[in-house]
Amino acid sequence: MHVENLLQLDALDLTLVWGDSRLLAREISGVTATDLEDPTRFLQRGEVVLSGLVWWNPTDRPEKADRFVAALQSAGVAALLAGEETHGTVPDVLTDSCRARGVALIAVPAHTGFRAITEAVYLRQWGDLSRRPAHHHALPENVRRELSSLLEADADLDTLLDRAFAHLGTPACYVLSATGRTLARTSSTVPLTAEQGVERLRSSTGVTLRVETDGSPYAVRHLHLLDTEGAPPRVLHEMADVLAQHQHRGTRGEEAARERARALISSIDAPGTDATSLSRALLGCGLPAQGPYHVITARSAHDDDARAAVDALSEALRHTPDRPFAVGASEGGEAVAVVQGEPGTEGDRLQAVWPLLRSCHPAAPLHGGVGAVAAEPGGLRGSLAQARYAWAAAHETAPAATAPASVDDLTTLHALLAGVPLSVREVFSARTLGPLVDGDGASQRMLLETLEVFLAHNGSWARTAEALHLHVNTVHYRVRRIETLTGRDLSRLDHKLDLRAALLCR
Repeated sequence: MHVENLLQLDALDLTLVWGDSRLLAREISGVTATDLEDPTRFLQRGEVVLSGLVWWNPTDRPEKADRFVAALQSAGVAALLAGEETHGTVPDVLTDSCRARGVALIAVPAHTGFRAITEAVYLRQWGDLSRRPAHHHALPENVRRELSSLLEADADLDTLLDRAFAHLGTPACYVLSATGRTLARTSSTVPLTAEQGVERLRSSTGVTLRVETDGSPYAVRHLHLLDTEGAPPRVLHEMADVLAQHQHRGTRGEEAARERARALISSIDAPGTDATSLSRALLGCGLPAQGPYHVITARSAHDDDARAAVDALSEALRHTPDRPFAVGASEGGEAVAVVQGEPGTEGDRLQAVWPLLRSCHPAAPLHGGVGAVAAEPGGLRGSLAQARYAWAAAHETAPAATAPASVDDLTTLHALLAGVPLSVREVFSARTLGPLVDGDGASQRMLLETLEVFLAHNGSWARTAEALHLHVNTVHYRVRRIETLTGRDLSRLDHKLDLRAALLCR
């Protein structure tokens, strides 16, 4: 399919804003929808990019639009399809950037959904493949027709694999998720654990093809054959196209489920939501109306990438298929999952899966938080607050988190304070330590060091003096000076805790 073919589809009602005949003749390899200001990491050559332009405001400088278009140009995208719903029209500054950088620009009216465009591209691609003469493809014509029928009937992946490779003797073949889960396998294969699946993806034996979709790195699928003997590469690439179509068709139901989960999360977040409304929202997400439950939150290092965080948390939870869950994005842009039951062994599973998620997208570390068990729907709000606090603590103390932090892990003063917003910690530390941190003089640094060592040695004068190589009388003098400057009495436990917390908040 070529860019100009999109403009010829009356049902889409698209309008060419800018683009010459050379750009309109470019072939489309796929579709990516994004509203990130910098979508570079999700772009593939030959794709058309759909954007609602939420990332742009009329008050922005022209450079912001140009940086977005420059990313598209660098990635070699086929065209930019800009939605008119957000701003009423395609901004002139975007048109200017596309013209300057040679990127075709097409306007999408408010009444045309991005999903309709995506479906048009992928259905046309599969239709083109089915209509090609036999010498242009490796799959036999009868197999292509059967696979097309199976796609229309929403057949499962196992059936698609078996039928696609039946004419080759059904070789051992898997469809694996980004973290090694087996999504489908031919009847000639043995089951794989996720760990074995990851080993297959990293192994140099066999062949692995990435199934190209418009999802995040956590939603990627892989077609893996143990032995390529008798399976021509062109067959594998055509089958990867079929798998992409299957995944694309399945996203419609998944997006509807995420929208229901988003409504559930909003109900949990809203103060005063009654138990009946919560139970109704839970049932709508396929969860029982009665507990127990627990809440998990996750957020990518790219805070504006809620979709990736939802994909990641969904992938992690699918490693425990016996635990029903609902996952969606909150108003704050984090991923939130409500999971049936207590964490139990699922917590151990998350510990094992989290490093695999990190390997999917190393440039954007993922942090998570797990709340306490909620026995009834009314306890979900508290579990969500606890999960957020645990996430904040993990994000602050472990930049490269290897597992979600649980509220049950907040057993130290340091861990507790880590979840307090940085701005609050800074104010508390400055007001509590007072003159000890107002400047950067040698005397202040000396007193701060003495305070830290004194508290670390449980208020022992002798051990503090030994650690600092001072006479004990000097320690007494410095401590009295600290007490005078801070207004605290270091013989009192509560005052010691205040100063210790202030030091941890620095």
